[in-house]
Amino acid sequence: MAGSSAFRTEQAGPSAEELSRRLPEPSARGIAAAMTDLIRSGELAPGASLPTVRALASVLGISPGTVAEAWAALRKHRMITTLGRRGSMVSGPPTIAHPVRFERLGDFGDRLTQDLAIAAPDPALLPPLEEALLAGVRTPRLNDYSRTAITPALLEAVRGTWPFTPEAWLAVGGGFEGVHLLCQALLVPGDRVAVEEPTAVRLLDILDALEVRTVPVACDDDGPLPESLAEALTARPAMFLLQPRAQTPCGWSLSEERAAALATTLEGAPNVAVVEDDGIGPLAALPARSIGTHLPDRTVVVRSYSKTYGPDLRLAVLGGPQAIVEKARVLRTYGTGWTSRILQDALAHLLTDSATGAFVQDATRHYRLRRTGLAARLATQHGIETRNEDGLSLWIPVADETSALVTLAARGTAASPGSHFATSPHPPHIRVATTRLSEEAAELDKLAKLVALAARTDRTL
Repeated sequence: MAGSSAFRTEQAGPSAEELSRRLPEPSARGIAAAMTDLIRSGELAPGASLPTVRALASVLGISPGTVAEAWAALRKHRMITTLGRRGSMVSGPPTIAHPVRFERLGDFGDRLTQDLAIAAPDPALLPPLEEALLAGVRTPRLNDYSRTAITPALLEAVRGTWPFTPEAWLAVGGGFEGVHLLCQALLVPGDRVAVEEPTAVRLLDILDALEVRTVPVACDDDGPLPESLAEALTARPAMFLLQPRAQTPCGWSLSEERAAALATTLEGAPNVAVVEDDGIGPLAALPARSIGTHLPDRTVVVRSYSKTYGPDLRLAVLGGPQAIVEKARVLRTYGTGWTSRILQDALAHLLTDSATGAFVQDATRHYRLRRTGLAARLATQHGIETRNEDGLSLWIPVADETSALVTLAARGTAASPGSHFATSPHPPHIRVATTRLSEEAAELDKLAKLVALAARTDRTL
């Protein structure tokens, strides 16, 4: 039973001989199954040390590779942690990865008065949904149990907005679900993925959860640098994952010339799939440009509509080559199967309704005023330059990230640490969401002064 085992100790664990007696089947699958039972029951408690692979293999009379394979399965489900030459340690029962970059750090209690960590849309700038939902419930084949990848109305609404002509389409429950599906369908643990540096924290969390390794690609104001992508391709990645416009956190968008140059670079790596995460869709200031214009046979665009039309619509559209989109569709059949036709046709209404179009244009203007209003004050009043040309946030250089975040938190303001957006050492920054800022000059002046104080705070002061 859970409380009766001699294995339940704070640090020391079983010897190789003791553990071997609890492993009746000396195959990789058998060892992993028996270890899972021991960990689930508490007989192997969190923190208990485990013998080395070679020691256990010697006692069991099997190849060290067999034990290593079992240990790899346990690590995949985060039941053990490898300690190098010292062996491994029990972590606990099977679990899933948490999106540690995206989840908020710290507990602000009731002190939080200004949340600049999450670039959520301003509810006042979301269009009304009543007419759209009425249009949605009139969808043909309402309550039909057949799975609809994308409704005819939604396909007609999005087809002309795509930067190239896709072979296949799929409506999904938001942009990050679309990216997650594609990564699940195309990647296996240990694969490498070329990704812009820095990039959105949600994308990095997805890659971490799938146990793939990232290869950073440096960027400038026109997007990923072709020469940096060429260097990344020497690591033989399976995918190039990027944001083609209004990039988080830096706010750049691909130019036509840069998209063409990246496509030329990728021509020498025909096995690399390209996934473009178009995160804010119609709110972006620039038209969508895509590597898919040049490489349509291996590029998928994932366009989210949640920030434009409302997070409760939970909608994004995938458009790309049949072979890739079909893999995502098949994978989805194990879960939700298809996206509500009501929601799909509600979005189709919003995309084609002229009054809604004017509403979205006005929202885009307000978001731009908020972003540029803070950016201009930081530059002219405090000498802090930001380079975001589009998007819903600012990428702000600071003297020290921790000090900047503490300074803001002490005044009831939350921001995001720049280190969460990068996979390698990067100059210190914070990411400040601008979606819900006041447009009043006095309020922007006050916030710019606070952010400048945080940016210049150094531990040596």
